[in-house]
Amino acid sequence: MPESMLRRAATAAERRQDAWLAAGLFVAAMISTALGSVSGIYNDAQPDLVWGLLYSFAMTAPLAFRRLYPMTSLIVVSVVFFVGVSARIPELYVGNVALFVGMYTVGSWVADRRRAALVRILLIVAMFVWLMITIFQTAASSSEGGLSQEGPFSPFAAFAMIQFLVNVAFFGGAYLFGERAYTGATERTALEERTAELERERERTAAQAVALDRVRIARELHDVVAHHVSAMGVQAGAARTVLDRDPDAARTALTGVESSARQALTELRQLLETLRTPETEAPGGSTVRLDALPDLVAHANENGLPTTLSVVGAPVPTPELVQVNLYRIAQEALTNARRHGGPGATADVRLRYADDAVELEVSNEGRAPISGRAGLGLVGMRERATSSGGALEARARPRGGFLVRVRVPLSQAVPA
Repeated sequence: MPESMLRRAATAAERRQDAWLAAGLFVAAMISTALGSVSGIYNDAQPDLVWGLLYSFAMTAPLAFRRLYPMTSLIVVSVVFFVGVSARIPELYVGNVALFVGMYTVGSWVADRRRAALVRILLIVAMFVWLMITIFQTAASSSEGGLSQEGPFSPFAAFAMIQFLVNVAFFGGAYLFGERAYTGATERTALEERTAELERERERTAAQAVALDRVRIARELHDVVAHHVSAMGVQAGAARTVLDRDPDAARTALTGVESSARQALTELRQLLETLRTPETEAPGGSTVRLDALPDLVAHANENGLPTTLSVVGAPVPTPELVQVNLYRIAQEALTNARRHGGPGATADVRLRYADDAVELEVSNEGRAPISGRAGLGLVGMRERATSSGGALEARARPRGGFLVRVRVPLSQAVPA
């Protein structure tokens, strides 16, 4: 049976409730036996009250374990009830209640539904057979003081019909109430499990969202800081080289360092403002766009990396996220070219527009990267390409230098 169809096990509090129920019914059964004996329910001789006490205990004690052993409890209660009625114990009410509770418990707590149905059906059939036998014996041995059996629908027939209908309602109610209780319990258990699963999923989603935000912040900081700090390093090195023999050139280089520092602070401020802005208001997570590529190329030229820019095709509407990611990929590729290309390195930036895609290619002449391990820059570029719905190609060129190419299908360019 699937786990979702099983109800939970009985708790300690519910077992204590069963014990109190059994104790209460035991007291009620003793009082009912005593009153029945005094009132003379049976006209002939009745057993001693000691037997009534034993009957009351045997009838109610199994109910203290009804949730732990529901079928055993029902069978014991049924046998004791049969013996007690056959022995004419003067107690007719609490025994019926105990029998009803036992049958209801089997229906509401037994996980094996086929076995639960079989036990209850066999018990109901046995009780009705017993009822029919009792009615037949009463009809066969009726005395002059009994109910009249004359007429097509005699008082005795009416009494027998009442007994039959009362037992139908009694056992049918116990059966249906037990089924309904089990169904409701399994539904509640499934709902609790689903609620717990949703809570765990919410916690996982929140943790993933935090991790993604950290990756996004780290990627943006790397792209902004690495680009400008690399340029500042080149300019500072040039200033140090010509400081003694050409103070004007050194002054110009230091001015470039100052300019790069200001630009870095400006972009960091914009980045922080973007991170404080709801995602729906700033889907790109930055303020740069593809129309800023000429400024990026000019900055590379000013900082010792001769770079050309060419745009192929007519510009097409491009989502903001794609524009930001392509700009950052170009920025990181130029930074790597300046850092690893060596003396005399040059770069070429090509932006191609098609009806269904946009492609960016950044290549540089110079030496290939010495390390074969992908750095954070390449990792960030691949993440940006993937988040835009595109694919990135990054490899060393056979004749020297490095190539970065990314193609983003515009029909698939959606925020990740």
